[in-house]
Amino acid sequence: MPNTRRLLLALPLALLLLTGCETMTPNDFKDRTPKLDLFDYFQGQTKAWGLFEDRFGKVRRQFQVDIQGTVADGTLTLDEGFRYDDGELARRVWTIRRDGPDGYVGQAADVVGEARGRAAGNALNWAYTMDLPVGGSTWRVVFDDWMFLQPGGVMINRAKISKWGLEIGQVTLFFAKLGSSTPLEK
Repeated sequence: MPNTRRLLLALPLALLLLTGCETMTPNDFKDRTPKLDLFDYFQGQTKAWGLFEDRFGKVRRQFQVDIQGTVADGTLTLDEGFRYDDGELARRVWTIRRDGPDGYVGQAADVVGEARGRAAGNALNWAYTMDLPVGGSTWRVVFDDWMFLQPGGVMINRAKISKWGLEIGQVTLFFAKLGSSTPLEK
């Protein structure tokens, strides 16, 4: 019984510590530069390099993405061509529109419903549900996706992926604008 009492006494303290933790919001970056505008950043050609790590930190896949962005009639269309390290090729086409002064709403064939995001300063946070092919099946997963624009046109993207509320992995990407004067192209 003494161990049960200790556990019961420790439980409120643990809950207080968990609820006392603040979550990051786009507003935390409102004064950071350069200012991120998805339409401006992704118009034209962009290249990305990324990897997927499982929940234990083991890199499971690496990939490159060629992105062609076009803006027409208030919509940003991103045509993304993926090349995975195992030779697999994939394509995703996003259509993104503005939602107020700092919001974005996006859709893609494998996104369930809409992706919703909010930007402030150099950061954007997306939240969406996706049907993700895994092996021979499809998993419905949730993305908590953060993008951070850096000086020189490089953008860092980190996305936590969860299923049933449990984190199953993380995607990390680095984007570079082609045709810009970034050190990556020299």
